[in-house]
Amino acid sequence: MLEVTTKAKEKLKEILRKETTDPEIAIRVTPDYSMSKRLDLILDKEKGGDQVVFTNRGKKVLLIRSDLAKYLEGVVLDYREAIQDFTINKITRH
Repeated sequence: MLEVTTKAKEKLKEILRKETTDPEIAIRVTPDYSMSKRLDLILDKEKGGDQVVFTNRGKKVLLIRSDLAKYLEGVVLDYREAIQDFTINKITRH
């Protein structure tokens, strides 16, 4: 499953707080079909089979379709203040 850093979870929570008051809404990771090998983040509600990422306090912040989750194994989502954007890095294990 996609690993999400604490910093990224906090930023996702901040975005949700600004965008919606609906507690059922989270941010979904979805393929960006306009560009190869890119992901997009959209607001959505949880659907059956989704993998859900929660903050340390139990707030639902990220949704990942089960068919997409297998492609995100060993991938880390982080947030970098310096560039004010999310970054995705593949972890290589030896």
